[in-house]
Amino acid sequence: MGLFERYLTLWVALCIVVGTSLGHFLPNAFAALGGMEVAKVNLPVAALIWLMIIPMLLKVDFGAMREVGRHWRGIGVTLFVNWAVKPFSMALLGWFFLRHVFADWLPADQIDSYMAGLILLAAAPCTAMVFVWSNLCRGDANFTLSQVALNDAIMVVAFAPLVALLLGLSSITVPWDTLALSVGLYILLPVAVAIVLRRWLLVRGGEARLERVLARLGPVSLVALLATLVLLFGFQGRQIVEQPLIIAILAVPILIQVYFNSGLAYLLNRRLGVAHCVAGPSALIGASNFFELAVATAVALFGVHSGAALATVVGVLIEVPVMLSVVRIVNGTRPWYERQVKAS
Repeated sequence: MGLFERYLTLWVALCIVVGTSLGHFLPNAFAALGGMEVAKVNLPVAALIWLMIIPMLLKVDFGAMREVGRHWRGIGVTLFVNWAVKPFSMALLGWFFLRHVFADWLPADQIDSYMAGLILLAAAPCTAMVFVWSNLCRGDANFTLSQVALNDAIMVVAFAPLVALLLGLSSITVPWDTLALSVGLYILLPVAVAIVLRRWLLVRGGEARLERVLARLGPVSLVALLATLVLLFGFQGRQIVEQPLIIAILAVPILIQVYFNSGLAYLLNRRLGVAHCVAGPSALIGASNFFELAVATAVALFGVHSGAALATVVGVLIEVPVMLSVVRIVNGTRPWYERQVKAS
């Protein structure tokens, strides 16, 4: 384990502090970076995500994708948690904390909007960052790719009616340009690049050359992850300083739903005897949020300065550090998990 991996928690904490400070003291610079968007997809963040996921996709043996069906139990668990549990658990947690526990500390006219933002955040699973989480917990890369592709296909059909049901709206304006661009930018293009590059490396130098390239790219992925943190917290530095209480309150149901849904997926996989290399990414995909789509939908439905938009932004802020903590739990409980699987 290298220096970055060993002290990843420390690096994450430093990046949060640095990003928040820079965003507060250099708001114009981060406003310029934040304005580099196409269909609500931030291009600097997209470039960093590419640096993170291309090395992960190079590990995928695309010729073995047909064998991923043997992980049907892990796929079933992930789909169940993503689509039948997560959106509804977030709605319940939001109702409990925002309407009851913390209602006196929130502006009454914004509570409905905050609730809407939380629901939008939980209504679609993450597309890009799960490749990073899967890699950090030594997950099966083929399973991760197939699960993400399946979730994306379901998302096109299920996102709008699911959000309409939970928000009680008769018609939902889905930002299809954001959805299409995100799928193309974070799945289709990186997969195409990885297929071509992997094939070229194997032809030129075999598995040995591929492994050498992956070893060199490993630190690049981690540096890109930390740079992404600095950018995300920098974009919201002023809001964090000016509205710390509201942001902390909105973070509570988000945190609980991440740990609840990842724990549920992890335990269900263990109960079903699923291999740890599948259960890890299953738990992480089950708890993840497609924050680009959530932010874009919140802005389209409620406006850029709405409580819904702020709630989705809080999800963006805590996504990376919280998912890294889930990775840590998944890795730390591997011996406990595998004892049950071997016994069954």
